[in-house]
Amino acid sequence: MTDPTFGAETRRRRTFAIISHPDAGKTTLTEKLLLFSGAIHIAGAVKGRKASRHATSDWMEIEKQRGISVASSVMQMLYREHVVNLLDTPGHKDFSEDTYRVLTAVDSALMVIDAANGVEAQTKRLIEVCRQRDTPIITFVNKMDREGRDPLELLDEVEQELGMPCVPMTWPVGQGKQFGGIVNLRTQSMRLFDAGADKRGDDDEVVSLAGQGGEREKLAARFGHEWELAEQNMALMAEAAPAFDLDLFLAAKQTPVFFGSAVNNFGVQEVLDALVDLAPSPRPRLS
Repeated sequence: MTDPTFGAETRRRRTFAIISHPDAGKTTLTEKLLLFSGAIHIAGAVKGRKASRHATSDWMEIEKQRGISVASSVMQMLYREHVVNLLDTPGHKDFSEDTYRVLTAVDSALMVIDAANGVEAQTKRLIEVCRQRDTPIITFVNKMDREGRDPLELLDEVEQELGMPCVPMTWPVGQGKQFGGIVNLRTQSMRLFDAGADKRGDDDEVVSLAGQGGEREKLAARFGHEWELAEQNMALMAEAAPAFDLDLFLAAKQTPVFFGSAVNNFGVQEVLDALVDLAPSPRPRLS
């Protein structure tokens, strides 16, 4: 007889891998996802084997003794009553065989790209593996707090490399020294940028853009040209980009795109929510 809790337990699980070129920010984003989920309580724990605290999830005792290390093959976190498993993929091309093996075991992938460099060589190779298996991909454009390329140009490059349309879920207001934050297109709100490696999403100021209130005028006065340009680009994307379709995403025919700065814990909350809300639970597959 089938255990009735089996289906429920399966549905609340998310298993994904982060794919990126070296130095795009994979290790930093890994740490911040763990920090936001409560799996770790201090920044730096992923990089330091002798961290003073360890994750509260049920890892092997030896992992608790060593502290969290990016050498761990699986990192588990509990977030919004979901069990989220992050399978580590070595970024360097010398370990690509291990990465390919990991990508056969995940249900979705989180692609991290550097806002200045776009889609780089190692990421392209990993994309091919995901495309062969029709793995759904969520895209995170990192390092928006540094000078980088135009967001529209980056989206065009992602579309060309993935062979699928991009659907922006957040949109940046400025970048580099002029980076003011991101507009969450799902909730019609703006999270204002505030640098800080240890802050949580609750620490950020969030402004609602719903209705015809004066918040947009205040943002326009505060950010000037950057807000005006962002509004123009968001209006353009509303016309040109397709609406998000969950079925198309799950079939690897759309990629939702998020912007942020992992080192500053910024835009990470939106990505973690998307992994729970949008990414698939384990599904049957052909061996």
